[in-house]
Amino acid sequence: MDLSPMRFKNFVWPHNPRTYTITFERKIAVHKIPFGRHCLQSLGQTRRVLRGSGEFVGKGAYDKFKELASVFYEETPGVLIHPVWMTTNAWFAALELRQEPRADYVAYSFEFWETVGGEDTRLTAVSTGGGSGGGGGASGGESWYTVVKGDTLWSIAGRYGVDLAGLIALNPQIKNPNLISVGQKVRVK
Repeated sequence: MDLSPMRFKNFVWPHNPRTYTITFERKIAVHKIPFGRHCLQSLGQTRRVLRGSGEFVGKGAYDKFKELASVFYEETPGVLIHPVWMTTNAWFAALELRQEPRADYVAYSFEFWETVGGEDTRLTAVSTGGGSGGGGGASGGESWYTVVKGDTLWSIAGRYGVDLAGLIALNPQIKNPNLISVGQKVRVK
């Protein structure tokens, strides 16, 4: 299986990280009931965390790590596109250099935290107001594109002069931008 590279903001991994884990957590309250019984109450999901590790290898490996570090130092969340996980808005929460860096080899680990409700930086669903069929058709100022073989959201965004985050925000029905199919309708405006 050939997976698309992982992306965060404007950084694209030259190859996917070696390992990653995704942690989901739900807060649960326990209420004591007489005679040794109890009742559980869900207080809702908390953040999801994506942790992983990888290496940059070959000429320019340390420069590639420095590019990743510069993205880490930005003080804003961004769109995280993982090859098999869903696309989400996340904070780049941790970056660790795992050994003394060399010009041709850098081992690192990372952590992303999905943003949670109440933040104005989340991706929000955009109303499609009825939509339309057909490639490139418009309805109420909207434009749609019909996916053909070989298309990616990345290539569609470039073709229509839209940044990838904007295209993803226009298409909340697409849960994983690496999994679009021929004939699928993508809103481009």
